[in-house]
Amino acid sequence: MGAECRYEVSQAAYVKLALHALKHPAAPVNGLLVGRLADPAASPAVVSVVDAVPLSHHPHHLPLLPTLELALTLVEDHFAGLDGGLAVVGYYHANPRRDDADLPPVAKRVGDHIFRYFPRSAVLLVDNKKLEEAVKGKSRDPVVQLYTRDSSKSWRQAGSDGSSQLALKEPSTNVVLADHVTTKKWEKIVDFDDHLDDISK
Repeated sequence: MGAECRYEVSQAAYVKLALHALKHPAAPVNGLLVGRLADPAASPAVVSVVDAVPLSHHPHHLPLLPTLELALTLVEDHFAGLDGGLAVVGYYHANPRRDDADLPPVAKRVGDHIFRYFPRSAVLLVDNKKLEEAVKGKSRDPVVQLYTRDSSKSWRQAGSDGSSQLALKEPSTNVVLADHVTTKKWEKIVDFDDHLDDISK
């Protein structure tokens, strides 16, 4: 599916997932990508990622299907009535180690689960080294790697031409991210784990 599809990530979604990773640098963090198929008739089709919903920074929470199902239901219900109807279109993950650039099994399992509902789903893996560079204002490249499911039902990273499949809607997004880091905006990020600990969040 990925070869026939492009993914456009909004500034809000991109900054939120990056700040979530920065808030918990020693933990694996993850969340859901919310959006829509922008123009199904277009070739290639475009999936517009409008928002990101931070889920977890505890490694033992997300692999549990009941927790994931609850989160998916809450997110779907919240976004379905907004902005012309949005749905879960993918998943993001950040590994805790700076040098770990492999998509973990949990990300593949969650991606497979979302794929059943949205066959053009994507998984974005945060590249911690690129995130470091972007925060220092040294890079405008996306800090995420795009993975899509191929015909063999495996998650594969978009190849050398992957940049044409993944685009940031606003070119100045990394500048905004660096500014948010300076003002410690990551402190305002609340994920599903935080909500389960304190439902007022």
